[in-house]
Amino acid sequence: MKIQPLIVNFTPTGMVPTKAMTPHVPISVSEIVEQVHEACELGITLVHLHARSETTGKPTWEAAVYGRIFEGIRQHCPDLVLCASLSGRDFNEFAKRSEVLSLYPDMGSLTLSSLNFPHQASVNAPDMIRQLAEAMLEKGVHPEMEVFDMGMLHYGHYLIQKEIIRPPFYVNIIAGNVAGMQAHLAELGMALHLLPKGAYWAFGGIGRQQLPAAAMAIANGGGVRIGLEDNIYWDNARKQLATNIGLVRRVHELAGMFERKVMTPAEFGALGFYNTQRKK
Repeated sequence: MKIQPLIVNFTPTGMVPTKAMTPHVPISVSEIVEQVHEACELGITLVHLHARSETTGKPTWEAAVYGRIFEGIRQHCPDLVLCASLSGRDFNEFAKRSEVLSLYPDMGSLTLSSLNFPHQASVNAPDMIRQLAEAMLEKGVHPEMEVFDMGMLHYGHYLIQKEIIRPPFYVNIIAGNVAGMQAHLAELGMALHLLPKGAYWAFGGIGRQQLPAAAMAIANGGGVRIGLEDNIYWDNARKQLATNIGLVRRVHELAGMFERKVMTPAEFGALGFYNTQRKK
């Protein structure tokens, strides 16, 4: 069986980590651009981006901020596939969640149901999911389907049957949330069984489950989701803070053990994941 090159989905910022939690998380536009540039030179396939207000450090939906991030990244890494977060975890109005689509990113995150995090709910009502998917389809943005449990995969199939989500398909399977699937082989196996036909996939783990998830994905022919968005610690004892570049380097080390070449952004884009309406 031929195993494809390793997709490395880099997640540098997220919505939760703050400078008080770790000084290594990039918050400002310049910090995000710099760390993405460094990771791209090391070897990543795509980047999953969250924007932060440069006055408060809190998550923002504003296209003006995303636009500066996109511009900075494309200046240094023109081939890199850019995925913008459309999360409603902190704001759930369609206008806010979809504003970044006006910039025509290559991909946009689409969480396929509501879910509970330990201290917060992320609400994704069916009509909101459908509206976001339809808006992405109109603007040539490919959904980065995010699934935290098996039900989300079933809903993904429903949207595919309705032709609201169209190929090529890409799925992030995210383990380690208290109310979702965990980084166990049995659960990963079931998720892979339920993937849309021909889908490209990556496995990510939250907190202590990040490294096991990466190892399982690399050993089983999948891609990995890696970065401080999901895990700010290097070790299970949570005594040493991680850096984004350190986490990416560790993935490269694991990939080397399994003789998995990292898929380049151009290779991933050539599979159909570039936005043909992308602003140059």
